Amino acid sequence: MGRTGELDITEEAAEGTITPEALAAARALIGRKLRPEQYLRDASVDSLTIFANGIGDLNPLFRDVEYARFTRFGGLIAHPCFPWTHHWPGRSYWGLAGVHGFGVAIDCEFYRNLRPGDRTSIWNRVLDVREKESRFSGRMVMQYLESTYVNQRDEVLCRALGLTARHERRASRERGKYREVKTHVYAPEERARIDRMVMTEGSRIRGGEPRYWEEVEVGEAIDEIARGPLSLSDTMAFVIGSGRGAAHGALLRHAAKHPRHYIRNKRAGGGIEYTGIGHHREDFAKEVGVPGMYDYLPQRACWFATAVTNWMGDDAVLKRLRMEARMFNCQGDTTFIGGKVARKYVKDRCALIDIEMRGVNQRGELTSPGFATVMLPSLDTATRIPLDGAVVDLELPAVR
Repeated sequence: MGRTGELDITEEAAEGTITPEALAAARALIGRKLRPEQYLRDASVDSLTIFANGIGDLNPLFRDVEYARFTRFGGLIAHPCFPWTHHWPGRSYWGLAGVHGFGVAIDCEFYRNLRPGDRTSIWNRVLDVREKESRFSGRMVMQYLESTYVNQRDEVLCRALGLTARHERRASRERGKYREVKTHVYAPEERARIDRMVMTEGSRIRGGEPRYWEEVEVGEAIDEIARGPLSLSDTMAFVIGSGRGAAHGALLRHAAKHPRHYIRNKRAGGGIEYTGIGHHREDFAKEVGVPGMYDYLPQRACWFATAVTNWMGDDAVLKRLRMEARMFNCQGDTTFIGGKVARKYVKDRCALIDIEMRGVNQRGELTSPGFATVMLPSLDTATRIPLDGAVVDLELPAVR
């Protein structure tokens, strides 16, 4: 706090720069454990349902207690990405103060289901810090953070590699890479197609009908889902479902510790806001070089997981999910998420398939390439599919 007792928080976002000293300080954390955020940790029927609502997932396996009783799990299980509510993969407050961060990739391997009554804890570790060139801002820094999520018995639920790109705000704004991008105006037939896809999604969930490994062919397409047009309600629902939020004293205390991560909204009386408010406020998004309000990286990754779990059925296991955000998904954009089977194989007696995934916007642009590995039930009795899919050792290609 300043000498007058006021918080040292400005109306304008800090214009931090990538200096040799700041870069060295960030690299000094490589290998170190980082303190995680403290958000939603306890799983309950209500929290699992609210999270499913927040990502638009209609699968009854994750939200209908009576339905889930008659599955092989014998009860409700969480959406695979629910552990992320405690800490979004890659997200942190570490290093490069005043240099804006955008989540750009998540690569997660899943080991165990989470059920009502479970509690999530996390271990964060810095893996690397690399300087790169970017068309968006010129100079940028990529930070690599590994997050290991465990339950109350110290059993690993999932392990995620999160990538965060740090861009100088002034450089991003002045380069204006997205300056000419306008909110899409949908023709009636375009909007009708999206509405049909969304309204019929529930009827296309595989559910209790097993999808056997032998019945899947390489090149086969998975069912495509639509998410959009993106609205403020969508981004707010994800924040609510993730247990995010702090107000008044709780917010001010955190802002006092990290003043360069917060601003006073000069258009609204000077109220305190986090510098990630561009996800919900168009004018601030433009100040960091984005054409408008945009989605969250883990939000989009959850949509990819939903596309896979809808298709694979209740008896399968999502083993791995990778998603990269190569373009912004802004207010009014729609993401069509699909994929095709790229490989079938058996490893450690488990019947596996790899799926090459794609997120494409309404302009036909590839915004989000992705990848998934699924463990399917097999007609071969020599294979196995345990409730917890931790038995197979995947050969994971690196994310660069």
